[in-house]
Amino acid sequence: MAAVLLIMLVGCTAFWFHPVWMIEQALSIFLWSHGIRSEYIAVDGHRVHYLVAGQGEPVVLIHGLGSRAEDWANLIPTFAKGGYRVYALDLLGYGKTDRPLSASYFIREEAALVQDFLDAKGLARVNLGGWSMGGWVALRVASDAPKRVERLMLFDSAGIRFDMRFPPDIFVPDTPEKLANLNSWLMSEPPSIPAFLARDMLRTMSGHPWVIRRSVASMLTRNDLMDGKLSALKMPVLIVWGSEDRLIPAMSGIVMHQEIPQSILALFGGCGHLAPRQCADRIGPRTLEFLHSQSPIASAIKFVPADRTFE
Repeated sequence: MAAVLLIMLVGCTAFWFHPVWMIEQALSIFLWSHGIRSEYIAVDGHRVHYLVAGQGEPVVLIHGLGSRAEDWANLIPTFAKGGYRVYALDLLGYGKTDRPLSASYFIREEAALVQDFLDAKGLARVNLGGWSMGGWVALRVASDAPKRVERLMLFDSAGIRFDMRFPPDIFVPDTPEKLANLNSWLMSEPPSIPAFLARDMLRTMSGHPWVIRRSVASMLTRNDLMDGKLSALKMPVLIVWGSEDRLIPAMSGIVMHQEIPQSILALFGGCGHLAPRQCADRIGPRTLEFLHSQSPIASAIKFVPADRTFE
């Protein structure tokens, strides 16, 4: 009993002083238990990190601004068990991938990295998914190299003009209050963050804010916007959105759906911008259904609240 109490005391102490590190260890155990491996590959002279799991047709997932491959952790097992080989990569400047000071971090630059990653892995044609900024990158890849994309999946995606009601510096918080504000934009019901956890999160997030600032600055130029180009996409497209997304409102998803005739739009009630993480139990099966489809899906809008579906 004394040994158990000692272990619990050590664990609680470690969590108090290094909560983010402890959370990372728990995440590593989760990934390992689901057969998700962490690997690296050289792309364009850069060391690119990615997660890989499963066997079958390839599914490539692209994270959003200030994010990383591990943020797909709640969906990767669903796709892998569904018969797909899943690759989730860290974009240039993010996660464990290199952060070259010379990079512009423009959407087109990240899209080029994704295409070169496909070449490096020998993936001629893939099912491509992107979340937030990653959706914008995925749109650019699908537009520039349509023959390489079997199906396209967009999750609360950026890429077209919308009414931006948040300040550009919201993504680099440096106080607990700013961190809480960021979470209020990302989640429909953000939890209260204990002071010791907020402190450690801010310390971790302060490592490379210049990458995020450069990415935001590149997006604000609007040079890579996809407005007026979406109708040229001919592959089946699934557009997934949290109906309570404050950061990029669901109206953007509706506009994308209207511009892509063969698309289907699924709105998930009770979910915000982090829908692929927080509502993965509903979004995963719906996305898997789309991946299993053998032909382009007829245009439709579905609203998916917590307990039922409306056609």
